[in-house]
Amino acid sequence: MGSSFKVQFWEHRHRPDRRKPYMVRWTVNGREFSESFLTKTQADGRKAELITAARSLEPFDTESGLPLSELRAQSEVTFYEFGRKYVKARWDGAPAKTRTTWADALATVTFELVRTKVGRPDKRVLRRALYSWAFNPTQWVQEPRAEWAKALAWVERQSINVSALAELTVARQLLDAASVKLDGKKAAASSVLRKRRILHHVLGRAVEEKLLTVNPIPLVQWQPPKIEEEVDPEYVLSPEQITASLAEIGRQGRRGPRMVAFFACLYYAGMRPAEVVHLRKNRCVLPEEGWGKLNLNGSSPRVGSAWTDSGTSHDPRSLKHRADKATRPVPIPPVLVQLLREHIEKYGTAPDGRLFQTFRGGLVQESSYGVVWSKARAEVLTAEQQETPLGDRPYDWRHAGISGWLASGVAPAECARRAGHSIAVLHRVYAKCIHGDEERANQLIGQWLDGRARPAPESGP
Repeated sequence: MGSSFKVQFWEHRHRPDRRKPYMVRWTVNGREFSESFLTKTQADGRKAELITAARSLEPFDTESGLPLSELRAQSEVTFYEFGRKYVKARWDGAPAKTRTTWADALATVTFELVRTKVGRPDKRVLRRALYSWAFNPTQWVQEPRAEWAKALAWVERQSINVSALAELTVARQLLDAASVKLDGKKAAASSVLRKRRILHHVLGRAVEEKLLTVNPIPLVQWQPPKIEEEVDPEYVLSPEQITASLAEIGRQGRRGPRMVAFFACLYYAGMRPAEVVHLRKNRCVLPEEGWGKLNLNGSSPRVGSAWTDSGTSHDPRSLKHRADKATRPVPIPPVLVQLLREHIEKYGTAPDGRLFQTFRGGLVQESSYGVVWSKARAEVLTAEQQETPLGDRPYDWRHAGISGWLASGVAPAECARRAGHSIAVLHRVYAKCIHGDEERANQLIGQWLDGRARPAPESGP
């Protein structure tokens, strides 16, 4: 479908034998259109409206023959309604984690894009209702709880029309709403930019459906926050700290010994936690001596049962940014080979072959390995180091491993391949020195400076 300014009007056609005998006729880009009326006065009035639109240089739709403003008015949809339609159209087959980001972005801005805030329900209740029910189609099979239903009825009445976003001041409101948290504080830069990308796509869909003529987001003079993607050296554990940490993890109650090989995979194989959760025995090559290999083929991120098709908390998927059934072979050093062999010998595998499991055979939860590392970190690091971000999260073990590959001189392309992302991401995110290497670098520079020829002293007269 398209639009055109080539509009011509013809004389009315009078058909006395019809119930509505007076026909208004016009063409758009050569295609004829008509509307019939009971009286000539009505027909004259309608023709005058169309002529006024044409003289105002308003484009006409080539499919319906109507001025675009009139067409949009006929199909007005509130932002709330359109947001629900958007997630429904894209839901099937989408990763559960992606679904949560759609719901998060739409819920964040929807309760701000309203005609009035008079009578608005509690912000937390409304936000939860939007996120957990309104923008989650899997929950539509059941009615929302009473408190949510009341809040959603209010936003359904007060939500602005999508067409209102054609005004750049309103579009700016949308971006501003995406930039703050529920408590009014600034949101993290990565969160803001992610929501902006999603909302840009949402309004692009609105353009496709002719609810907007152009996507207003790129037109708003809005400065996006800068993201600090580089891994801070303070986050990167040294090899010595890793060795001490693995030993301490093994001393953390019943759960700790089962987590030693888990954390070793993060560091020595540069794996993401969800990839370690997904790891099966049949994907491991673990010789008695020498290097082994992990043929990674999937990931099991924990998202929550409300967002998965299976109703389970984890969402088994292909490798991140990879096609279905794609694999990523990662060579692993003898130290990790030995740890995995010992783990399998001592704890076996889950019924589906997973190396890491709970005591009841379930999938390892983020909270479980997070608690283990939190306790071990408190024992390994000094009080001063604990006040820094050094190794603050389990994911930082992956950062340390990949940074170590780079520091050891491995080609960036090979580091990127093993890590499962592009060379550009490698240089942007992981190319940082390992904790403690600053002193070594200073020593090398000092040696270089000491070895330079010193200038000869000036001779006297």
